[in-house]
Amino acid sequence: MARAIRSNTRVDLIVLTTCIVLALAARALPNTMRDPVATGMRRSFLAPLVLLQERAEKGRQSLLSADAKQTYLDSLSLGSMKAGSLESENDRLRKIIGLGSRLRWGFIPAEALHGRGVRDETTVILSAGSRAGVSRFSPVIAPEGLVGVVDAVDPTMSHAMLWTHPDFRVSAMSPDGSAFGIAQAHLTGATGGYLLELRGVPFRATLKPGSVIVSSGWGGVWPRGIPVGTVLQEIKTSEGWARTYLLRPAVNPADVYSVMILRRDRVAKGLDGVWQNLAQVDAAAQRITVSGDSAARSAALAEAAARKAVLDSMARANGAAPLGATDSTRAVAPRPAPVRRAAPVDTSGRRDTTRRDTTRRDTTKRDSVPPPDVPLPPGVTR
Repeated sequence: MARAIRSNTRVDLIVLTTCIVLALAARALPNTMRDPVATGMRRSFLAPLVLLQERAEKGRQSLLSADAKQTYLDSLSLGSMKAGSLESENDRLRKIIGLGSRLRWGFIPAEALHGRGVRDETTVILSAGSRAGVSRFSPVIAPEGLVGVVDAVDPTMSHAMLWTHPDFRVSAMSPDGSAFGIAQAHLTGATGGYLLELRGVPFRATLKPGSVIVSSGWGGVWPRGIPVGTVLQEIKTSEGWARTYLLRPAVNPADVYSVMILRRDRVAKGLDGVWQNLAQVDAAAQRITVSGDSAARSAALAEAAARKAVLDSMARANGAAPLGATDSTRAVAPRPAPVRRAAPVDTSGRRDTTRRDTTRRDTTKRDSVPPPDVPLPPGVTR
């Protein structure tokens, strides 16, 4: 260990001495040769040292600018968070303004003040009371649909029951009026998540997933046409005379901070024209789904028929039965026609026939010769 340290010390001394000698030599060089020699030294054996110096300078600059960069990134993050919240708030305000323009009259805008307790998940405090025209059992709505109902009123504020409350009920139906039921809260699990369930639907009425459910207007509390939720699936229950459907709520009360409270005269007048396009949208979505299913089914059938035709042609080319053919319908390959052997030739008959023909020809010739007593024409001899 001592030898290694001693040798390293000697090497360092040698390198230091060499550097000093080179520095003195470079110092003694004239000005015309000093710059070329220095450039050559930097490009040759001093290049690693120059590279280390450059990296050290870059590291020092990055450390000096790290605080400024972090401050800039923090300001950008804070600005993006503010921009996101501002965009969502502006979007919410646009929806509220649009709902107000569709309602035109008979509503009271209010702020929803949420609590932090356990029971505050099902209730909310509204910033409008009896002085503004709020009365008990006034419907509370949002641009997306139904939120709850007012159950207690003070001069300057009111208390509302959300649809997540266990005692909440609303008469609901499909937009075309083919199915009616009672909508109430449905607890999904221990996490406290809520959905809606539509109970008491007649057994003959079926609802497809994605169908929109709106308030029916029965009972005199909610007017007809307020969106309640969207059908997710059917729930199997012990009731054999009715169906129960699970609904996705149209409004999440935890995200609602600006609402509309309907006055009693507006409820009596109805909400025609506010959500009137829901039935049209639902019917259009169902038509698109049906047309897409029929188109997919037709394409699948055509593809299966083309594949079967190709397989049948390949099977016929190989001499096998077509794919899917049964014993009664299986095509039978044509059998080769039997080779008929030629009948033995009767040469004796041919000879007789020849002789007969010859005899007949001779007889014809003989018959053509005139009798002796018939005079012959001139130049003809017998």
